[in-house]
Amino acid sequence: MKLGRGRAMASADLIRSCRDSIRQISDTLADSILYLDAGCLEAFQFIGAFKVLLELGVHSICSLENASPLDAIVSWNSMFVGPAKKVVIITSRLLSDAHRYILRCLGTHGTVLQCIIYTSISEIAHSVHVDSPLGSDAFHEYETLLVQDYEELLKKSEKKRLQQERDSEKLTGSIYEKNLASEDDGLRKLPSCENDRTVYGDNSINFTGRVEFSAKLFVSVDHFPMIFCPLSPRVFILPSEGTVAEACLSTNSENSISPGLPSLSAGSSSDGDDVPPGATLTANFLYHLVEKMDLKMEIFSLGDTSKIVGKMMMDMSSLYDVGRRNKRSAGLLLIDRTIDLLTPCCHGDSFLDRLLSSLPRREGTLSSLSALSSQVPKIDAHIKVQRAPLDIRVPFGAIFGKNESVLNLSEGMTTFASGWSSGAIESKSDDHTDKFTTDAVQHEVDLLGGSFLSNNSGTNYLEALIDRRAKDGAILVKKCLLETLRHEKLNLSLKGRSGSFSASEIHTLLEKFAQNQMSLIRNKGIIQLALAAEMVLGEPRSSHWDAFVNAEKILAVTSQDTSQSLSSQVRDFINTSILLRSNEQDKRIGPSHNVLSFQDALLLSMIGYILAGESFPTSASTGPFSWEEEHSLKEAVVDAVMENPSSAKLHFLHGLSNEFAELDKEKDDFSKSSELDDFDDQWGNWGDEDTDNQNAQGYDDMQLKLELRDRVDQLFKFFNKLSSLRQRNSTLREGLAAYSRYGSDMETQKSLLYKLLTTLLAKYDVPGLVYHSSAVGRFLKSGFGRFGLGQAKSSFGDQSVLFIFVVGGMNILEVREAMEAVAEYGRSGIELIVGGTTLLTPNDMFDLLLGSSSYF
Repeated sequence: MKLGRGRAMASADLIRSCRDSIRQISDTLADSILYLDAGCLEAFQFIGAFKVLLELGVHSICSLENASPLDAIVSWNSMFVGPAKKVVIITSRLLSDAHRYILRCLGTHGTVLQCIIYTSISEIAHSVHVDSPLGSDAFHEYETLLVQDYEELLKKSEKKRLQQERDSEKLTGSIYEKNLASEDDGLRKLPSCENDRTVYGDNSINFTGRVEFSAKLFVSVDHFPMIFCPLSPRVFILPSEGTVAEACLSTNSENSISPGLPSLSAGSSSDGDDVPPGATLTANFLYHLVEKMDLKMEIFSLGDTSKIVGKMMMDMSSLYDVGRRNKRSAGLLLIDRTIDLLTPCCHGDSFLDRLLSSLPRREGTLSSLSALSSQVPKIDAHIKVQRAPLDIRVPFGAIFGKNESVLNLSEGMTTFASGWSSGAIESKSDDHTDKFTTDAVQHEVDLLGGSFLSNNSGTNYLEALIDRRAKDGAILVKKCLLETLRHEKLNLSLKGRSGSFSASEIHTLLEKFAQNQMSLIRNKGIIQLALAAEMVLGEPRSSHWDAFVNAEKILAVTSQDTSQSLSSQVRDFINTSILLRSNEQDKRIGPSHNVLSFQDALLLSMIGYILAGESFPTSASTGPFSWEEEHSLKEAVVDAVMENPSSAKLHFLHGLSNEFAELDKEKDDFSKSSELDDFDDQWGNWGDEDTDNQNAQGYDDMQLKLELRDRVDQLFKFFNKLSSLRQRNSTLREGLAAYSRYGSDMETQKSLLYKLLTTLLAKYDVPGLVYHSSAVGRFLKSGFGRFGLGQAKSSFGDQSVLFIFVVGGMNILEVREAMEAVAEYGRSGIELIVGGTTLLTPNDMFDLLLGSSSYF
């Protein structure tokens, strides 16, 4: 069964295209239990797919990683219709990665006759991926493999059941007691999602505790490419827990800085063996995406990895594409994230960027899978990049405290949830109502489900906020909140001013919703958004963000002066970070919101080095700073780590945790003893024994400091690599040729994407930009070129649809500035689509460059 082609559309709409793709498989989805993995659940939240799925006749929508026999008796559309006969599974992962979950799902439902699997990874991508064992006929091979493993699973479970029956007969000798034991055993074998290793022996039973060898299981595998997260109809990213987003974008080489980012562009092309798996998967995804949207692409690329992706897309295009005259012409611009590392590292003026940077997110579902597979590493295996799910956790109950209405709502939800948890049934204490603390309320209210960023609430807040600055976004949230209160006919005791929006003012407005449970549930989306805005605008998050903004402005201004001034400013930030620990130790002073931590100082150091590479590219042979300037920076880092041993959790200090933990303990003990003991009390303790202990301790500290200096040397080699971006890349080295002709000082602060778009729309040449022949160009070269027919070089700005994809990820600020560039220089009627591997915040960039997801 093959998916049909998407219909021609008057305008590009990512959300509508995804929903249309779901409707194309409506016959398959009808009367089925649908299982989605974590990546698909995230993607379907953003397109509001759950309502569509229920309209198409899906009985229930379940989590693939947490499959349970209870899934078979829950029907969202009708009453219980008997044991499950058809299961549909949609996964955003390689079939080999999802196999254990698919097999457990089938084993959980022993009555399934038909299993239909859709994967977002194409058959070609499966066959060429280094971690996939499947060949050129990948889908058919997996169908056969799954049937074989399923039958083997049933045989093992039946054999185990018969053995248990024989053991039961020997022990009891009673048929009656044997039947009771069999029924109890069936109940005990309900699967545990926390222990994947016992899946193959225990999960192939139905509700009677017996295996039913029915007709042969029918398995069908097909490709479903439309798995991505549209933030708006024209802005999207890949799901954080899908194979495409997690795949390496660079191999570990001299020009690589992180598996989650493309290598630093040096103008060279990689050989076939060196192509990172992320490039192959991205090319396949984009090719099938534009096919489903009926777009004919003119492909442009900027950066070594983007060049590989563009070439792959060009090779995948076939001659029959030329004959489809109904396709709209579109320009696809592929950009390496490493062309501009500065923009996502900085704290820009964007409301959504502040939300994503300041608030906690849901933990990854498949982190246990990566840890389990890492125990037996494969020789050719690539590191999987851990992306933060775009599911913001807002403390719903914390705002309302112990409001009686909220507690009643939470108590009812707890009673409902306890029916699905055996552990909750056992705990029947009299003080049941006393446990509704703030955390408990938050936990239960979370059962309402989903992040407020999803588009399933009827109002697309993301689309409204995606191009808003911080102040404008907060004012928009306030207007939506006031409008909702009026619609609910809730009494307003204050008149909010349209020009201001404080955390306390939000709190006052939100208290109105706590008076009515139905109003609370009906307006969950705007309430969560307002709560998030309150947290971002409140302390200490607001002061911390402002401190970053001010520090980055200081670095930008200082970079226009001299290298000595810039290095001195970076050193001051590192030294100031020591004050944070000093203030925490001194309870009389307390921590200051304006003091940046040592990790913050390292992020500012990276920003300083990138700015130095742009302003002083020839200051020194090894980097932008002189030996003396860099040496003082290294000493500042060493002193900061020794003064704050808790920073040993940083990735570049891996392996020294125990030593620094001991040092931290000694510092705390010394600090406590200094507060309790008087100087005179220590007079009699000074002797040779104490001197020997101090010498031994000094020797140990010296060894630790020598090892630390070696680590810091490697750290600054990495900083110097980041500073060489301009020297390595012709676009940065030669500059955007046209931009100096009409750019002002204010515009030079814009992101590189803005400058690039304005240059392309003005039809100037961009150094390093590669144009890949379109389908028409290949058609002419294949036959008509010999008759003297040629094709003029296409221009990106001539297309009616502009499609930009940032390989490695983008941030919201770049999306807004791309919209501004098209509005300022584009023609009327031009459409802009912006996509990226993931959404990047400064915290994400730190993790990619210096955290667990880096090569450093």
